[in-house]
Amino acid sequence: MTTIALALDTGDLEKAVAWAAAAGPHVSTVKVGLELYLRHGSDAVLKCREASGGRAVFLDLKLHDIPNTVAGAARSVADLEPDYLTVHATGGGAMIRAAADALPCSRITAVTVLTSLSVDDLDAVGLRGPATDAACRLSVLAVAAGARGIVCSPNEVAAVRREVGPDITLITPGVRPAGADSGDQSRVASPDQAARDGADLLVIGRPITGAPDIAATARAMNSSLSARGPERQMGD
Repeated sequence: MTTIALALDTGDLEKAVAWAAAAGPHVSTVKVGLELYLRHGSDAVLKCREASGGRAVFLDLKLHDIPNTVAGAARSVADLEPDYLTVHATGGGAMIRAAADALPCSRITAVTVLTSLSVDDLDAVGLRGPATDAACRLSVLAVAAGARGIVCSPNEVAAVRREVGPDITLITPGVRPAGADSGDQSRVASPDQAARDGADLLVIGRPITGAPDIAATARAMNSSLSARGPERQMGD
């Protein structure tokens, strides 16, 4: 069944803890990103996990360096026991393998193509597209190197699912309810569409944390996904 990862995208730990507490009963996971982690370190993980009621932790650090450095970085967060730790797939197979070997009890999750990147952006950085082709290539490489999760936009999730099969966790940021502002995301889809196409975990931040009633909004989104049932469409 598709579930929600609440994106705690803030540098304010008190605010992040309040968001985690409000939405915790209605999400499966809380996402601690770079801003929050770099400002507050392990406290960001420990306090947000506790506030959420012990939900899974998605530590979204997007590591990208030489294999030895990434292995050391992964080992440095081992005591926090993150359920997911992100690395950039463009770091290559050896780097991904180093992270997986260094943190075997966590799900190393490879980020393919950032959802903020447009077709023109891909051309500018020299990443051979279109985005779906690039995401599929990087996903296959990452899984072969030991990644057990993949981050891709909801626009690519059906194609990636066909490439990596049913056992890899597919995580999709860039999820926006119908009518919501896409913000700085370029490749977005609705929660229902992302779930229908094969996503396991939907990263949702501002549509929940910016709502007047965070708990009610998270509850409604979770109920909508739950009503779909446990089946997964593999993308025909």
